[in-house]
Amino acid sequence: MGRGWAIAVHGGAGVDPNVPLHRQEEAKLLLARCLNLGVSALRSSLPAIDVVELVVRELESDPLFNSGRGSALTEKGTVEMEASIMDGPRRKCGAVSGVTTVKNPVSLARLVMEKSPHSYLAFAGAEEFARQQSVEMVDNEYFITEENKGMLKLAQEANTIIFDYRTPITALETCGTSVDNSLMMNGLPISVYAPETVGCVVVDSEGRCAAATSTGGLMNKMSGRIGDSPLIGSGTYACNLCGVSCTGEGEAIIRGTLARDVAAVMEYKGLGLQEAVDFVVKERLDEGGKAGIIAVSRDGDVACGFNSNGMFRGFASENGFMEVAIWN
Repeated sequence: MGRGWAIAVHGGAGVDPNVPLHRQEEAKLLLARCLNLGVSALRSSLPAIDVVELVVRELESDPLFNSGRGSALTEKGTVEMEASIMDGPRRKCGAVSGVTTVKNPVSLARLVMEKSPHSYLAFAGAEEFARQQSVEMVDNEYFITEENKGMLKLAQEANTIIFDYRTPITALETCGTSVDNSLMMNGLPISVYAPETVGCVVVDSEGRCAAATSTGGLMNKMSGRIGDSPLIGSGTYACNLCGVSCTGEGEAIIRGTLARDVAAVMEYKGLGLQEAVDFVVKERLDEGGKAGIIAVSRDGDVACGFNSNGMFRGFASENGFMEVAIWN
């Protein structure tokens, strides 16, 4: 696409094929709104790092996806959120985990990067830092939706963690219940699936790349579980070459260090952005691991790749290209 700004957003990889059309439209409208917010900021010459924070804040504030308000619930019925942000040119990053009252975890991650001597704060220490920094705090109930309470109940009844839908099933295995397709999510029919992790990657007109990712994690996860989203190099990475945000099965993304590997194969193998994303999705995930990646390069290219049946995603670039999509 040539030099110029570009932006990509995602709302999770792995989409229930039976997700109602009105929910698909809601998701597309939210992604388009976030893209337009980012585009306006880029046209106003806001640096990439500011744009990714701005866009992810917007995604966290809407309960549609699994971050901030609308986050997945732990086994205890509470919300433990995590987020990270990385500024490519400075190779600086900030991350938080286990935050329960911070309205916008991505902004706390930004403050960890800018205002603390550390790169990562978690749980009580992250909450204490948030109070010191006077960020907006809300009661944990603010993040919990009735829909997610219902999903947690289903997950607990099935004694499973909801994260993907790789298991083929038959009608017999569902106690005779009619299922419209042959897939289950780790023990549950995927019609109860909710979208997951959100992220944004940006390259501005100066060629500066940045990335940010935010999530509530897995439905019915153990309290204290940390996924890929706040782990620099796994769920989020940015450098002078590119910015990357991942989504999907966190444990597989961690083992494959997906985000860093996109940059690494560009750096060491000389691959282009889309080639690098495709290589990492194909070669760096365990057999059966499901994930999606969005990325931008300093040259103004934008790319995505996923091996799930869908990924909530949107892209825009300075040359007028804009797209919002869900399916392959």
